[in-house]
Amino acid sequence: MQLQEAIPALPVKDVAASIPYYQNKLGFTLVHVESSFAILKRDSVELHLWAANDETWRKRTVTSLLTSGAESFLAGTASCRIRVSGIDDLYNELTPAAEKCGRQKT
Repeated sequence: MQLQEAIPALPVKDVAASIPYYQNKLGFTLVHVESSFAILKRDSVELHLWAANDETWRKRTVTSLLTSGAESFLAGTASCRIRVSGIDDLYNELTPAAEKCGRQKT
Protein backbone atom coordinates (compact mmCIF):
# COMPACT_ATOMS: atom_id res chain seq x y z
CA MET A 1 0.00 0.00 0.00
CA GLN A 2 1.22 3.48 -0.88
CA LEU A 3 -0.46 6.85 -0.70
CA GLN A 4 -0.38 8.31 -4.20
CA GLU A 5 -1.69 11.84 -4.06
CA ALA A 6 -2.93 14.64 -1.84
CA ILE A 7 -5.34 17.32 -2.94
CA PRO A 8 -5.20 20.34 -0.62
CA ALA A 9 -8.49 22.08 0.11
CA LEU A 10 -7.66 25.71 0.82
CA PRO A 11 -10.09 28.07 2.57
CA VAL A 12 -10.51 31.47 0.90
CA LYS A 13 -12.88 34.34 1.67
CA ASP A 14 -14.00 34.76 -1.95
CA VAL A 15 -13.67 31.85 -4.37
CA ALA A 16 -14.38 33.93 -7.50
CA ALA A 17 -11.84 36.60 -6.50
CA SER A 18 -9.18 33.98 -5.70
CA ILE A 19 -9.34 32.12 -9.02
CA PRO A 20 -7.51 34.77 -11.11
CA TYR A 21 -4.56 34.71 -8.70
CA TYR A 22 -4.08 30.98 -9.12
CA GLN A 23 -4.60 31.24 -12.88
CA ASN A 24 -2.68 34.40 -13.76
CA LYS A 25 0.05 34.37 -11.13
CA LEU A 26 0.66 30.64 -10.57
CA GLY A 27 -0.36 29.17 -13.93
CA PHE A 28 -3.18 26.91 -12.76
CA THR A 29 -6.12 26.06 -15.02
CA LEU A 30 -9.67 26.27 -13.78
CA VAL A 31 -11.28 22.83 -13.97
CA HIS A 32 -14.54 23.40 -12.09
CA VAL A 33 -16.24 26.28 -10.30
CA GLU A 34 -19.35 26.80 -8.21
CA SER A 35 -20.26 29.77 -6.03
CA SER A 36 -18.40 28.42 -2.99
CA PHE A 37 -15.97 25.90 -4.48
CA ALA A 38 -13.39 25.67 -7.27
CA ILE A 39 -10.91 23.14 -8.59
CA LEU A 40 -7.70 24.29 -10.26
CA LYS A 41 -5.00 22.14 -11.77
CA ARG A 42 -1.47 22.52 -13.02
CA ASP A 43 0.41 19.46 -14.24
CA SER A 44 -0.46 16.75 -11.70
CA VAL A 45 -1.20 19.20 -8.86
CA GLU A 46 -4.83 19.84 -8.04
CA LEU A 47 -6.02 22.50 -5.59
CA HIS A 48 -9.52 22.85 -4.19
CA LEU A 49 -10.60 26.30 -3.03
CA TRP A 50 -13.59 26.51 -0.70
CA ALA A 51 -15.41 29.52 0.69
CA ALA A 52 -14.65 30.35 4.29
CA ASN A 53 -16.97 33.34 4.36
CA ASP A 54 -19.30 32.78 7.31
CA GLU A 55 -19.36 36.08 9.19
CA THR A 56 -21.94 35.03 11.80
CA TRP A 57 -19.11 34.11 14.20
CA ARG A 58 -18.71 37.81 14.96
CA LYS A 59 -21.98 37.73 16.91
CA ARG A 60 -21.36 34.46 18.77
CA THR A 61 -20.04 33.96 22.26
CA VAL A 62 -16.47 32.73 22.65
CA THR A 63 -17.69 29.25 23.66
CA SER A 64 -19.51 28.81 20.35
CA LEU A 65 -17.11 30.65 18.06
CA LEU A 66 -16.60 27.77 15.60
CA THR A 67 -19.86 26.17 14.51
CA SER A 68 -20.12 26.09 10.72
CA GLY A 69 -16.53 25.25 9.83
CA ALA A 70 -16.61 27.98 7.17
CA GLU A 71 -15.91 30.96 9.40
CA SER A 72 -14.16 33.77 7.57
CA PHE A 73 -11.21 33.84 9.97
CA LEU A 74 -10.19 30.44 8.57
CA ALA A 75 -9.42 31.94 5.15
CA GLY A 76 -5.71 32.25 4.67
CA THR A 77 -4.85 29.90 7.54
CA ALA A 78 -4.13 26.80 5.48
CA SER A 79 -0.92 25.92 3.70
CA CYS A 80 0.38 23.22 1.44
CA ARG A 81 3.70 22.19 0.01
CA ILE A 82 4.14 21.16 -3.59
CA ARG A 83 7.13 19.13 -4.68
CA VAL A 84 8.51 20.33 -8.02
CA SER A 85 11.31 19.51 -10.36
CA GLY A 86 13.13 22.34 -12.14
CA ILE A 87 12.70 24.80 -9.30
CA ASP A 88 14.90 27.41 -11.00
CA ASP A 89 12.68 27.37 -14.08
CA LEU A 90 9.57 27.71 -11.91
CA TYR A 91 11.18 30.59 -10.00
CA ASN A 92 12.00 32.37 -13.27
CA GLU A 93 8.42 31.85 -14.48
CA LEU A 94 6.76 33.14 -11.31
CA THR A 95 9.09 36.04 -10.47
CA PRO A 96 7.59 38.51 -12.99
CA ALA A 97 4.08 37.76 -11.69
CA ALA A 98 5.23 38.30 -8.10
CA GLU A 99 6.88 41.60 -9.03
CA LYS A 100 3.61 42.78 -10.58
CA CYS A 101 1.99 42.12 -7.20
CA GLY A 102 4.49 44.51 -5.60
CA ARG A 103 6.82 41.88 -4.18
CA GLN A 104 10.54 42.32 -4.46
CA LYS A 105 12.73 39.80 -6.28
CA THR A 106 14.97 38.02 -3.75
